[in-house]
This record gives sequence, C-alpha cells and structure tokens, in this order.
Amino acid sequence: MTVDGWFTAALVVGLVSSAICVIAALLKKGPNDVTLLAVAAVEVFLLCYLVASIVRTATGTAIAGAPWEFWAYLITAISLPVAGFYWAILERSFWSNYVLAAVGVTVVVMMARMAQIWYGVAAPGPGAALGTALGTALGTALGTGRGQ
Repeated sequence: MTVDGWFTAALVVGLVSSAICVIAALLKKGPNDVTLLAVAAVEVFLLCYLVASIVRTATGTAIAGAPWEFWAYLITAISLPVAGFYWAILERSFWSNYVLAAVGVTVVVMMARMAQIWYGVAAPGPGAALGTALGTALGTALGTGRGQ
C-alpha cells in the first residue's frame, strides 16, 4: 500500500479522535463538546479529502482501481461521523463515546482501502510467494490436490 500524506493525516486525526472518545468512555463521561468536536474533526478532514479527490480527478489524475468503489468508500466514510454524531446526541450515555471512538478507527481503515484503490493494490511481495509455497506443500501433504 502506498502511504501518502492523506492517509497519514487520516491516521493521526482518526486515532486521536478515537483515543479522546475512549478516554471519555473509560471515565464514564457522556458525549460532550470534546468528544463531539473530535468526531467533527474527522468529518472536516473527510470533506477536505472529498474536495481534493474531486480536484485530483478533474485535473487528470486517474484512479488505478474501480472509480465507483473509491467513491462508494468515500461517501460511506463521510456518512460515518454524521451517524455517530446523531447516535451520541440521541443516546447520551457514556456508551456513545465507544460508538464515536469506532468512527475514527473505521475511517482510518477505510482510508487505507481508498489508498489501495487510488494507487492500485501493490504487487505481492516475497511473503506471498512463501505463503503460496507453504499452501502447496500443505495441500500435497494432506492429499487435497492443491499441489498435484
């Protein structure tokens, strides 16, 4: 996977937001300005990423993977902080902070997948060849026909 500045920023914003929300939940605090603003920061980042992605594609930078998949991931990622925010407003218990924490981590994972789609999934490294060789040897030993 190609790690670019966007993914690095998502990693920082998402994990800091999740950490803030988990700490608040562990302290048995309900959702408050700090936790809601932490998730709002994730949303602002995603909106900036949306604008940058539109500009990048408009200026001729092609998405290596399926464009529909990239845009579907991005729209879904943008909807997560909104859904978490509403959850926290409707359910004012400390458990809502765990939901808010899940937003940051989920967005980081989705950004990793969007980077794979944008730049194309990297060719398998030497570890993949070792895994194939072990699978073939195991298949032959068990008589499943995989190595035959």
